[in-house]
Amino acid sequence: MLLLTAHIPLNRKADINKKSAIVVKLGGSTLGSHDTTLEDLVALQRRGVAVVVVHGGGKLVSEWLKRHGIAPQFVRGLRVTDAETLKVVIAVLAGLVNKELVAAIQRLGGKAVGLSCADGGIIQAEVKDAALGYVGEVAHVDPSALQVLLGAGYLPVVAPVSVLRGGGDVMLANMNGDTVAGALAAALGAERLILLTDVDGIHDGQGKVLSRLTAAEAEALVSSGAASGGMLPKLESCLKALSAVNAVRVVDGRAPHALLLEMEGKTGGTSVVRA
Repeated sequence: MLLLTAHIPLNRKADINKKSAIVVKLGGSTLGSHDTTLEDLVALQRRGVAVVVVHGGGKLVSEWLKRHGIAPQFVRGLRVTDAETLKVVIAVLAGLVNKELVAAIQRLGGKAVGLSCADGGIIQAEVKDAALGYVGEVAHVDPSALQVLLGAGYLPVVAPVSVLRGGGDVMLANMNGDTVAGALAAALGAERLILLTDVDGIHDGQGKVLSRLTAAEAEALVSSGAASGGMLPKLESCLKALSAVNAVRVVDGRAPHALLLEMEGKTGGTSVVRA
């Protein structure tokens, strides 16, 4: 049985120079379906594991868009984001979802700080596809703000809203959470990247879960069209992270204590490796 070890004190300071962080992506599709992931994060923090959390929240964003009479639209798994949609995205992700996660982690006894990729200039983004609107692609990553927080013993909880490079009235950009997680994992030289999602792993063209996938095989899934929708940015995130990360995992986050089980090597899912 997996239990929180409340008698173990939180580390006051994590030495990230001696031990690399892990980056965990919490899928918006799994938020609210269970409460064990946040418990797992606090348990890992108590064990001295340096963790950066990137969260989604797309389901809630869609709900709030509908309240404002805006129909959600997606292209290749990415949300089409015009100026009005961007306002809702920022309010929901960097505001409501981010602060509720921080409050919940702290209520469980953890030490967390909520921020977005715009804070400290963590990610600067550029718009590469006008059809998507204000959806950013990574142009520059500066993980120093995250390193400061990790060094002080905090768990950074990061919303996928970034600074938008260039002029104009719009200064922020919506980003896919998987994309952000991959970029941060690469920039931090993370020990591993774990994508917690609402599927049991990456599937092949026949719907079979692939336990292991090389970078070349992942690229083939994308180019062949076997991977589509929300799986596309996940695979792209994995490929980005592999430039610097030892292990990339796609795991079913709906299972109780999926994160702790993953850290103990007791989950299924898909491992994405360089070769």
